[in-house]
Amino acid sequence: MAGGGGASPLGPAPPMWYHRDLSRAAAEELLARAGRDGSFLVRDSESVAGAYALCVLFQKHVHTYRILPDDEGFLAVQTSQGVQPKRFKTLLELVSLYQQPSQGLVTTLLYTVDREETSLNDDRDYSDGEDEKPPLPPRSASTSTPPGPETVTDSAPAANGLSTISHEYLKGSYALDLEAVKQGASSLPHLNKTLVTSCKRLNGEVDKVLSGLEILSKVFDQQSAFMVSKMIQQTMTQGGDQELENLVTKLAILKDLLSSIEKKALKALQDLSSSSPCSPPFSMRQKAIPVQAFEVKVDVYLAELTKIGKSQKYTLSVDVEVGRLVVMKKAKDSQEDWTTFTHDKIRQLIKSQRVQNKLGIVFEKEKDKSQRKDFVFASAKKREAFCQLLQLMKNKHSNQDEPDMISIFIGTWNMGSVPSTKSVASWVLCRGLGKTLDEMTVTIPHDLYVFGSQENSVCDREWVESLRAILKEQTELDYKPIAIQTLWNIKIAVLVKPEHENRISHVGVSSVKTGIANTLGNKGAVGVSFMFNGTSFGFVNCHLTSGNEKIGRRNQNYLDILRLLNLGDKQLSSFDISLRFTNLFWLGDLNYRLDMDIQEILNYINRKEFDPLLKVDQLNLEREKSKIFLRFAEEEISFPPTYRYERGSRDTYVWQKQKATGMRTNVPSWCDRILWKSYPETHIVCNSYGCTDDVVTSDHSPVFATFEVGVTSQFVSKKGLPKSSEQAYIEFESIEAIVKTASRTKFFIEFYSTCLEEFKKSYENDSQSSDNVNFLRVGWSNKQLTTLKPLLSEVEYLQDQHLLLTVKSLDGYESYGECVLALKSMIGSTAQQFHTYLSHRGEETGNIRGSMRVRVPSERMGTRERLYEWISVDKDETGGPKGKPNVVSRVGHEYIKPTAIRKQLGELGKVSEEGERSGKEEAAARPKQEAPDGDPSISKNCYNNPAYYILEGVPNQSAAALSPELLSPTSANPPAIKVPLPSAGTRTKPPFVIPGHPRRPATGPPVRAISEEGSSDDDGGPCVPGAQGGGVGTAVGSTLNRPPPDFPPPPLPKGALEMATEAPFAKPRPIYPDLAEVKIPAAPPAAPLALGEGFRRGGGAAGPGVLDDQSCSVLQMAKTLSESEFPGQPPRAPSAPPPLRGQPMGLGLDACRTFPPRNPIPESIAEDMPEEALWGSSSSSLSVGESSVGEWLQRLGLEKYEQGLLHNGWDDLEFLSDITEEDLEEAGVLDPAHKRILLESLRQQQQK
Repeated sequence: MAGGGGASPLGPAPPMWYHRDLSRAAAEELLARAGRDGSFLVRDSESVAGAYALCVLFQKHVHTYRILPDDEGFLAVQTSQGVQPKRFKTLLELVSLYQQPSQGLVTTLLYTVDREETSLNDDRDYSDGEDEKPPLPPRSASTSTPPGPETVTDSAPAANGLSTISHEYLKGSYALDLEAVKQGASSLPHLNKTLVTSCKRLNGEVDKVLSGLEILSKVFDQQSAFMVSKMIQQTMTQGGDQELENLVTKLAILKDLLSSIEKKALKALQDLSSSSPCSPPFSMRQKAIPVQAFEVKVDVYLAELTKIGKSQKYTLSVDVEVGRLVVMKKAKDSQEDWTTFTHDKIRQLIKSQRVQNKLGIVFEKEKDKSQRKDFVFASAKKREAFCQLLQLMKNKHSNQDEPDMISIFIGTWNMGSVPSTKSVASWVLCRGLGKTLDEMTVTIPHDLYVFGSQENSVCDREWVESLRAILKEQTELDYKPIAIQTLWNIKIAVLVKPEHENRISHVGVSSVKTGIANTLGNKGAVGVSFMFNGTSFGFVNCHLTSGNEKIGRRNQNYLDILRLLNLGDKQLSSFDISLRFTNLFWLGDLNYRLDMDIQEILNYINRKEFDPLLKVDQLNLEREKSKIFLRFAEEEISFPPTYRYERGSRDTYVWQKQKATGMRTNVPSWCDRILWKSYPETHIVCNSYGCTDDVVTSDHSPVFATFEVGVTSQFVSKKGLPKSSEQAYIEFESIEAIVKTASRTKFFIEFYSTCLEEFKKSYENDSQSSDNVNFLRVGWSNKQLTTLKPLLSEVEYLQDQHLLLTVKSLDGYESYGECVLALKSMIGSTAQQFHTYLSHRGEETGNIRGSMRVRVPSERMGTRERLYEWISVDKDETGGPKGKPNVVSRVGHEYIKPTAIRKQLGELGKVSEEGERSGKEEAAARPKQEAPDGDPSISKNCYNNPAYYILEGVPNQSAAALSPELLSPTSANPPAIKVPLPSAGTRTKPPFVIPGHPRRPATGPPVRAISEEGSSDDDGGPCVPGAQGGGVGTAVGSTLNRPPPDFPPPPLPKGALEMATEAPFAKPRPIYPDLAEVKIPAAPPAAPLALGEGFRRGGGAAGPGVLDDQSCSVLQMAKTLSESEFPGQPPRAPSAPPPLRGQPMGLGLDACRTFPPRNPIPESIAEDMPEEALWGSSSSSLSVGESSVGEWLQRLGLEKYEQGLLHNGWDDLEFLSDITEEDLEEAGVLDPAHKRILLESLRQQQQK
């Protein structure tokens, strides 16, 4: 029982109406299903440990009463002030009284809603079917041995032990010593023995400390070091009666060392600095990074090529240690011209989004003048390696004391209960299959290494030491263990570079059992959390329930871990661990399988076609339904399934095993995964994600991923604490939320942040309404919202801060939803709007929006460029690589930045004439090609979203009439315009980035970020009605100049709405097969909402998928229906790729990059020098590479090679003149006949 208050309040056996730790949302669903007034259940309180919540259904609303225990253990229903509570010994007595009429509740308790008992037979989970019994826990003395700086040992047992020893002496041995003294003895042997026993642990600790200090004394004072070592050896060899004296001697040595070592170290360093500027010989230095050379070609204008002939080949040499970049041009006469740029002369790197191996470098040539040169690398991997080396160079030679960015390695491996007999160097070096690092950078040490293992039978100490030995062999660095946490054979170990050890603080560890009946640790999770300077990190390693069919159990395992893992700041207990950390990484053997016939799976694997398999991956499918890993991200998978291999080989999958219960099938699957979730507007990029192909001791292959993560320093104000005139303020104009609940209580908001001295509360909401019994809209005006005062007022500090919000009820003080906001986009004198999701216990529970500003005094506005902002993505290349969707990230929430907030959010449905006029001007200015074909009239907004009137797949039978305040003053019942839905083959173009919005990832293919809701307006695309009877819409301009629309939507338009369906991508079975049959009840025709009304919806592209899961959340269905009825994008070409899995059609997502894009530095191009003809800006490029190359290939009948050529940088016909057979093979042209045709065609063009 979790938080249940023991056996006494529940009686000898818990009654069936007691649901233990059932969530509030689940309780409301059970009561709604019961459907009768007076139905009730009791669950554990989510807000107070040991308390309960009595939930009663009356008139379709759920009323919650808190049952609190008093100091004497009696239970009472919480009453209003002045009312005498009734006290009970047990819950049964309390419920029995309130089952009688007129006892003060809203209704008498009439009908029990009983819990569902799960069968123990369903809990059998025997380690992927490999073992007949669950593995026994390891024999280690402790399951948690965090050796980091924040290690806290459990001192209670030790104290009890010493107390027992002392009592034993006083009760027994004391008399023996007294008798010996009477007989003339000069010593107390029994007391001596007692003291030696009591100080045994102290003896060991002193030895450890002395050993460490001895090393320092050898470095700084070699003369006295010999004497210290000799004295320590003497004390360690002596024993027996002298053991206590030895301890006293060692303490004296320790005292002398501690008092003198700092002075000696200071003198040694002063002597060393005066004699040599080099670093001391005793320091552990990492292996120097050798000079790396990259063969590139210059990307130039077509017009310039005609003047200078063929394109030039260059070599870029990066010297990280010295801090310089040499640009060398190869001339025809074998001579070489080169230019050297120091690290401070390289102003910016600009990655091409369209051509993945193209990079622009902005150099500083003269004072306040810069020039840009575009280079094409041999591959995208080479480009990323070059960028990484330049970042290392900039970081190494910067004047910053603290890093802006760190590199993290994360690995997960199910070891199959067999210790690895071979080296796992390929694992830590990210060598193998999938997205791997370039060989030039593979040996560069990462700042943090996180190793997760399952079925690991090696003891903790041996496992950590083996990892440290591998890292030292590869990096020549002695990595320091921060923490190791173990649950049976599930382990997680975190190691850090020695130079960062002092930057780690607040280390925490925890574990959760999810094995048989949630009591065995053969399945479960272990976690580690800590702060790296000012950035919080959490790491979870889990091993979930096995078996192809046990998807529901795995989902529940995840939710239990999310709720019960005790990591992070204790003040954030209202938030699950997915919101407690700036960056949370979730790794392990998740055990989700592939829903496909085994032979089909093997055929796809043999052909290295992974996309069809990923579409039937259970983890992806469950994420699409928003059941698990809400708004987590995962890098694209490009490696084969990591389970279940034949041990000793990576050539064969073993998918059948004969068991006593019959034949067990384990289809090849991606069981081993790494996902992450980060706060909005933070920097995180996944640089690799793959698996090894040479570690064969287990039936699982080790999986690795590396991340580039932005971190903040412990900010110290140069101007001291702010005066009253220099105080920054966080001010809210209004907040409004929709929460999924049948309750009608009042709510308040709690605000948490590391920039606040303590958490703050708002007053209760002053507006409340509902158009549906299962949803409630609540609002707070500025009078109800408190102004927050951050601890420091510098903008450099505030732009890295985040604000956590939780919406809580007044009746039970329980959270109905939480979210996180970034302050960075809110800084300014003008209020900015935010819109994001509410979630609770891993489930999406509503939406929240509002208007706020972070007011910073002008004296505190200074800031600096972060290292990770030094690299940007070319904003002029919005097309994206061919064959891959071009996506945009919204991790957490999206921002809408109007030039001015003219109205508070509370004034719903009212828009100034100026706002309407600006909307019309923007619509008129929009390029004509953006309007969808066949849509002559496009109206303002389409927010008649039926999703808020559908509960778990059942349409609401009584849609409320449209409230007058939601009607636009300028519109009156326009006729509905019928526009056909896009055809099955039609797709829409994904949105592109606009200023002020999160930008694309800078590296590699887009990541998969599941279950994000976007807006059809994000790229300024028009909102188009997509079904009969829908509200009409009109084209609107950039989201930067208008406030977000209101929500929830008005009732449905008149007439039944039949949903046409289109699967978002081809798959063996549709995701949502039942939604097409949903009929929307008739309702009066609705006028279109005025600009500013309605919550921003995720305007979709094509029709929705169809729904086969009635337990899919209402909000997920809201998005699905939005996408179907109100497509917001023009149709995409049939050849364009579909959006990512789980992403609403026409919606761009990228969980990596969430900070606003920076404008590339303007260029200044000299016109006199011949070489300068090669310097140019891609922003004004005349390149016609893609279309010309495509037309050329189409003429030859070889258009299938276009994508490969473009991907390798061959995007210009003139540029193709240098191509060789090897280049063609790299671009995918393997047929000898086709190579001959292409080369001959190019030769003929040269001769013309």
